[in-house]
Amino acid sequence: MIGPSSSISKLLLTLLILLIFFYIYLDVNLYLRIQNYPIERSVHINTSYSLTLPSSTETISVVNYSDVTWINCHINPLCDITVKALMLDHTNHYIFAPIATLFDDLVGFSKHDVITPNMISFFHVFVAILAGRMIASDSLSIRRIGVVFFQIRTFLDDLDGHVARAKRHIRGERSEIGTMGYYVDGICDGLGCIALMIGVFCFLKNNPPRRGYTQLQSIIPVNDSKSSESGVVYKVKVTTKKVARKVGYFSAALLLSSTAWNRYIAYYQDILEKNDVTAGQFARQNYAMKSTWFFIVAWMWRIVNVHALLHLLLLSIFCDKLWDFLKVMQYSCFVILLVVICGTELHLWEAQKFVFKTLVSSGNI
Repeated sequence: MIGPSSSISKLLLTLLILLIFFYIYLDVNLYLRIQNYPIERSVHINTSYSLTLPSSTETISVVNYSDVTWINCHINPLCDITVKALMLDHTNHYIFAPIATLFDDLVGFSKHDVITPNMISFFHVFVAILAGRMIASDSLSIRRIGVVFFQIRTFLDDLDGHVARAKRHIRGERSEIGTMGYYVDGICDGLGCIALMIGVFCFLKNNPPRRGYTQLQSIIPVNDSKSSESGVVYKVKVTTKKVARKVGYFSAALLLSSTAWNRYIAYYQDILEKNDVTAGQFARQNYAMKSTWFFIVAWMWRIVNVHALLHLLLLSIFCDKLWDFLKVMQYSCFVILLVVICGTELHLWEAQKFVFKTLVSSGNI
């Protein structure tokens, strides 16, 4: 580590606070963009349109967000509003996705078939294995480098999705459920998470935390091999079984979050982005997409989806607070996830009933 650790800690804390404010600022702008500008439903082409009032010859031009933003929509994360984009975690949506676009523009993966999305997916598994091996290290500096490598893996995960969509001329974030690439990407993501959690377990197994200490009187000499400093005797170490339990709980939370998150993306895409619908259903789809309740539900998944949980885990490793983080998340993570899942189920049922209620009636609003 270069420089005093206290100075670096203050710098990192300042950067983290600035990053949180940056995310909040973009979230507010994302909500205003959804409310004030039309959502372009086509995932293949960018279309502008005009609105003709009933019983009138007057035509009102609809202003698209792309007409007013000063950032090119090619890299602007606020332009293309999709279900997955709204439910994606902040770091992937606001940072890695635009960088992946710029990187692809530079190297041109999507313009030729030499490098395929599946090849990128397979490669980031090896990056994850390397990161997991470094995170298992006794050295904090090496563990921090491992965190950086795993974030590179996360960027590559964004890149393979971008390249796959670019090859198919699909704009915006979208899960192409049922395709070979969808399953390959899911398997590779799972292997990457397994490599990370194995690294976490190995580190804690080799460096078990202690459950507290008792301070002896300074006049009593202490010559105990279990003491890290004179006058201090630590209590019993955390056993490997307890380490496995904490890591297992968080791994189960990751699995629950990933399963539910992908499930709701699939269902919401089918409800809100389905193309073969009537005019009335199309209007209801847009109304539901613009609703504040859907934005709240989607935002909750931004902070509890599997990617967000992994970012928090990596942050705890980088700050050398891994055990404390796992203790806090052991039960609270499941409580939060279950609350979000219950709220999403209620909203999903209401959204489906609202959009497709014309299926059992006349088919008109």
